[in-house]
Amino acid sequence: MTDTQRTSLLDIAKHFESLEEPRSHVNRRHPLTSVIVIAVMAILAGAKGATAIAKWALAKEEMLRRGLPLPHGVPRKDVFRVVLSRLHPQLFQACFTNWVESLRLKAMDKHEIDRPIYGIDGKTHRRSHDRANGLAALHSVSVWASELGLSLGQVACAEKSNEITAIPELLHLIDIEGAIITIDAMGTQKAIAQQIVEGKADYVLALKGNQEKLHDAVMAYINQHLENDFADVKARQHIVTEKLHGHNETRIYTQLPVPRDLPMLEDWAGLQSVGMVVRCYDKDGKECSDVRYYISSLRVGVNQFARAARKHWGIENGCHYTLDMTFREDESRIRGPRIRENFAWLNRLALSLLKQHPSKDSIAMKRQLCGWDDNFLFEVLTGIRL
Repeated sequence: MTDTQRTSLLDIAKHFESLEEPRSHVNRRHPLTSVIVIAVMAILAGAKGATAIAKWALAKEEMLRRGLPLPHGVPRKDVFRVVLSRLHPQLFQACFTNWVESLRLKAMDKHEIDRPIYGIDGKTHRRSHDRANGLAALHSVSVWASELGLSLGQVACAEKSNEITAIPELLHLIDIEGAIITIDAMGTQKAIAQQIVEGKADYVLALKGNQEKLHDAVMAYINQHLENDFADVKARQHIVTEKLHGHNETRIYTQLPVPRDLPMLEDWAGLQSVGMVVRCYDKDGKECSDVRYYISSLRVGVNQFARAARKHWGIENGCHYTLDMTFREDESRIRGPRIRENFAWLNRLALSLLKQHPSKDSIAMKRQLCGWDDNFLFEVLTGIRL
């Protein structure tokens, strides 16, 4: 291990110095900061639970002892299980704030993005339930910056309907100033729109039956002007045609200024425009289409609206799908209210770190390389090319 690698490990460990020790005094043979850093490294290298973290640490003991304070050698599986079972998830996540923020700023500079799109969506960890003890499957809501490849935060909720209360908590955890927040229809709530505007951000919120009157009014307004090809209103359109997953797809983005007589207009903070996305695609030789409607605090500028509507799906394709297929998160049987939530956050952090590495390899291959090559692991962990 080089001096640079050792310094980088110790710098990462400093993020956790303020974390309250969750273990009893008699069970503190291994420094808490070292336990957490090892867990992050092992998950990058492919570990999926406490036993796997401990086995990886034992295999890498010589390297770890050169870089971290480990007066009694590497911890065993019970140490990782106890620590990750007792740490409060939100306090644990808060320790990563500075680290994630530094990644965010670097990624924005690298991709030359001034106004990032932050997609908010929920995910159920289907096999994390414990019916014998009355524990339902974990459902978490997270923020994903798809253009940056970063998970910025997560909050667990008891069930999907509780996303409405989890989203405001999540927005409090991150700095949203200057961002464009996109949320599915479940999160299209007046209080959430107000919170986003007060955070000096903008929103693009999907409309469905949960806001039936607003949905119907927006749909009627757009369809009314669609009949004469928007001749009487300042509408803007953007059309994209591309081949995706083996089929041709055309998306027509339409954005209009919000009508002054829109019902409940005064109830929606900052509302300035409404939008429609028509998607036409072929599937199994048949022509299919769907239509989605939106409200937004963005002024009419259809390219920005189209970008936000399109990038929202990055949380499903770039985050949730990868967590299930590469991290096998949907198959995880880790149980316990705190440990499963802490592992979910560590998986998202690992995915974010892997996406920041400039290698063109897949996430699965990068993860394997972290297990094979210590230098590659340190490049992913620290962002420093060796």
